[in-house]
Amino acid sequence: MNITRKKIAFHTLGCKLNFAETSTISRSFPENQFERVPAGKKADIYIINTCSVTDAADRKCRQAINKFIHQSPDAFIAVVGCYAQLKPQEISAIPGVDLVMGSNEKFDIAGYLSAATKNNKAVIYSCDFSSSDRFNQSYSIGDRTRSFLKVQDGCDYLCSYCTIPMARGISKNPEIQTIINEAEDIAAGGVKEIVLTGVNIGDFGKSTGDTFYNLLRRLIIVEGIERYRISSIEPNLLTDEIIDLASKGQKIMPHFHIPLQSGSDKILGLMRRRYKREVFAERVKKIHKTMPLAGIGADVIVGFPGETAADFMDTFRFLEELPLSYLHVFTFSERPGTVAAEMPGKVSHDEKVSRSKKLTSLSATKHLDFLKLNTGHSARVLFEKTRTRGMITGYTGNYIRVEYPWQSSLSGQIKEVLLKDISDDGIMRIEITGS
Repeated sequence: MNITRKKIAFHTLGCKLNFAETSTISRSFPENQFERVPAGKKADIYIINTCSVTDAADRKCRQAINKFIHQSPDAFIAVVGCYAQLKPQEISAIPGVDLVMGSNEKFDIAGYLSAATKNNKAVIYSCDFSSSDRFNQSYSIGDRTRSFLKVQDGCDYLCSYCTIPMARGISKNPEIQTIINEAEDIAAGGVKEIVLTGVNIGDFGKSTGDTFYNLLRRLIIVEGIERYRISSIEPNLLTDEIIDLASKGQKIMPHFHIPLQSGSDKILGLMRRRYKREVFAERVKKIHKTMPLAGIGADVIVGFPGETAADFMDTFRFLEELPLSYLHVFTFSERPGTVAAEMPGKVSHDEKVSRSKKLTSLSATKHLDFLKLNTGHSARVLFEKTRTRGMITGYTGNYIRVEYPWQSSLSGQIKEVLLKDISDDGIMRIEITGS
């Protein structure tokens, strides 16, 4: 007897961690009952995995929800993840939404969708966290050239501007062997690079009495995986051991993304960050001394309450003097329920935009300088599986994007290249020099 499979589509907003989790959730749907289709196509069911790090992220989530409702008015719409955890009532009030599930519940969604019939009113499953919160194992596979592997979740830091502890609970992680097993599964699928993801991955070990360094030491001996990339790590948790391990070329890529948030110690204090700016500067200088061509990026927030023009310029000059490769600049977004939302000294919208533009310009300058520094050097590139304007692109270990005339045989392969020159788009042109 033939069973008509329901067409199901997944849409992910936000971080690499969300992509890992969406991929895992999608694999929980039996193939004999569900047919996965692209989110741009008509489907019977849409599952939207959301982000809520800023007001802009919330807005993008609502836009996505309305887009899919308009695209397929009769489809079952399920909204899951961080935005669903924080604002379930707001989402359920959107006409056309059928199911709202929080950060833990979303992993059980397949069990709720056997019928997947439209509801007159959205059903909400969004529960409070507790000290016994489970760690939901997740990794992506099949969607991209590399795999995102979740090694940690939640956060204990309670920064004054952040809702992540409310959206994902306390810091937690599995045993190292569990992650090793997942890395071996990923390797069996032919993937060559794993991006290690989490909310605060340097805090790995809180649940198991271990360390992130020990995890890395175990991962680099997994056969088949040639590259590991650390998605982001706090400056106070980036140890000399981790930097030295990366410098030995044993699969840990020379690419570090380090959240700074402010170059003013006064603002760092108001943010309740767990370090002074000199800790960040010392880590960057240590990396640069050990690996002069390493890629080093930083997150920066502009317009935090109490940030004066002098505080901003303190941050600007601090960043200007450091050997950074790029900046991710965020405009402060007031989040309900956080300490920062009640702080005095609000910065005007126009001033926040002005400061953001200045740092974005500084980032462009630093990135160009970084590309020039690398020009003429050899590197190993992992090529993507997609074709763009007749070119194939890829990334070096230190996170430089390169391009080369399309050859399908290069897709998913790692090749030795010479970094020749820089295109007008800021992409490095290359010559393939070896296997």
